[in-house]
Amino acid sequence: MNLLAAALLSVSSLVADPAPAPAPAPAPAQDQPKQDAPKPDNKPEAKPESKPETQPTVQPAGKPAEEKKQATPASPYVLGYTLKDIDGKDVDLSQYKGKVILFVNVASKCGYTPQYAGLEKLYKEKAAKGFVILGFPANNFGEQEPGSDAEIKSFCSSKYNVTFPMFAKISVRGEDAHPLYKQIAAQAKPVGGDPQWNFTKFLVDRNGNVVGRFEPKVKPDDATLNKRIDELLGS
Repeated sequence: MNLLAAALLSVSSLVADPAPAPAPAPAPAQDQPKQDAPKPDNKPEAKPESKPETQPTVQPAGKPAEEKKQATPASPYVLGYTLKDIDGKDVDLSQYKGKVILFVNVASKCGYTPQYAGLEKLYKEKAAKGFVILGFPANNFGEQEPGSDAEIKSFCSSKYNVTFPMFAKISVRGEDAHPLYKQIAAQAKPVGGDPQWNFTKFLVDRNGNVVGRFEPKVKPDDATLNKRIDELLGS
């Protein structure tokens, strides 16, 4: 009896407490509007500013790094020197300004030595008009002027009766050349350049400017040389 009552009590409790309602199904997710993905920035990535590297200037082969200007020729005025004459006395060349001058580097044992006679003749013919020859003994070529100044003077006087001014022996080319001849050599062509042999002749106008050059083979009686001298003399 007790067992039956307990069973009935259990059934009645099940009827009184209905089973819980199932949980409502979740609402379907609503479609979210699609957002456009951000577009990539097409601007190029900024790079830190860099200065161009300085590259050394490359010059074409055979040319200097900088174009050198042609050397300016030396002043043509050549009477700014004092030299010793054949007797050892100082002579200021500026005393000859106002004359037409022929500078000649001479030698006593040269094939051109006989030109002494022609030079003396030329000097005597034109001296009255303001012409003078200055002789500069030099031993640069073939050692053809080996003597002392006294010996050179004696030779010129006794053999050629030279009366035009003669100077003490000097060098007319090379490292030891006298500054007078270095200045002459530094002139623009065709006057400039070292003498190439004995009896090279340089013509100087009345203002003391070297204006002409005549090579050793040009004799003192050469027509072109004499014409140029006469032009400078104004005769």
